[in-house]
Amino acid sequence: MIKNLLKTAFIIAVASISLGARAQLVVDITSGIDDPTPIAVSPFSWSGSGVLAEDVSGIISADLRRSGLFAPVPKEDMLSFPKNPEEVVFRDWRILGTEYVVTGRIEPQAAGYLLTFDLVNIFGRQKMFTKQVSGGSQQLRDVAHRAADEIFEAITGIRGAFSTQMIYVQEDTRGGRPSYALMQADIDGARAKEIRRFSAPVMSPMWSPNGQEVAYVSFETGRPAIFRENLRTGARQQLTNFKGINSSPTWSPDGTKLAMVLSKDGNPEIYVLDLNTRKFTRMTRHFSIDTEPNWMPDGKSLVFTSDRGGKPQIYQLTLATGQVDRLTFDGDYNARPRVSPDGKTLVVVHRSRGVFTIATMDINTGRMRVLTETTLDESPSIAPNGAMLMYATKRGGKGILAAVSLDAGVKYNLPSQRGDVREPAWSPYFD
Repeated sequence: MIKNLLKTAFIIAVASISLGARAQLVVDITSGIDDPTPIAVSPFSWSGSGVLAEDVSGIISADLRRSGLFAPVPKEDMLSFPKNPEEVVFRDWRILGTEYVVTGRIEPQAAGYLLTFDLVNIFGRQKMFTKQVSGGSQQLRDVAHRAADEIFEAITGIRGAFSTQMIYVQEDTRGGRPSYALMQADIDGARAKEIRRFSAPVMSPMWSPNGQEVAYVSFETGRPAIFRENLRTGARQQLTNFKGINSSPTWSPDGTKLAMVLSKDGNPEIYVLDLNTRKFTRMTRHFSIDTEPNWMPDGKSLVFTSDRGGKPQIYQLTLATGQVDRLTFDGDYNARPRVSPDGKTLVVVHRSRGVFTIATMDINTGRMRVLTETTLDESPSIAPNGAMLMYATKRGGKGILAAVSLDAGVKYNLPSQRGDVREPAWSPYFD
């Protein structure tokens, strides 16, 4: 049930969402809808020996809670712990006001685990589905996230994105000399791991459409250069080595090209690099600064930031014709454009009356909506289902990550347990 907005304030502790000792981000939910759907994820049975390394039902509950659309019933409030739909006593759950109950059984397999789980509609007095998810011996969290995706989609009609990941930049100043790490983590902050560490700044990470590679800007050569790196093998390739600006790489929807900003011809302009032929094509020709390109989902045009109108605003370049059209007019500054997967919504860093926030704009109507309330928000990145976006902001003088739904109804922070974090990039789906 999605109604009006109501700001709440509650913190999910690290243990309650099973982030584990190695996690470096925690989840702090600061706003949700006013009437989230009550759901109970009953503790799952385990037919193997020993104790599971992860609380699978707890991870699913945390995923659903983090969406802001659900209010999972605390384990201590449950009147029973059904393991299958036949054990669900509808009267007991109606007393608690619970609309849905999830039951599940985990079995060992030769290569890992099999989770069989059910979604039961309490008020409809019916089982909605029984599904199975399997994973390897180190993939219990993946199994849980995939189950949460299925449950979320069955109830909301929106594809879940709990199985996705993020990349971000972490700066560590311990020891007196700053170091910079490109980090990869689950979208809830768990299983954070270092992709590569640098002694010089790294910025602007962007996932490839298939989720197998990342492009980024590194200053390790003494000047900015664009690299691509395979996340599985660690193999990487330096793509640019021009004097001046080499920045803002962004993959085309089919993964065959990268748009970027180069000043090799004297002025910052938008270029497209064909990754197969290694040919650079200059796309803009203007005396102003053109920067921060991003592809439209159909691959036929780019949106970018330019001050050609006097102050930074967002423009759209049609690749076939070279036509450039201005998109944003509200506010005295709009930059870092990102486009929703359906191509209907533009997300920007927006400044009005000196305050930097994250805002969305309906591309058809031009209507602008401010999503955030802090004053130093930047680097938005949209979830592959178009429901949420992540961005970088400041809290207590420290760089943190935060997320907000595109309707502004759900908000949560992801502060780091070590160092400043910034430049988030939300992954695509991995299927």
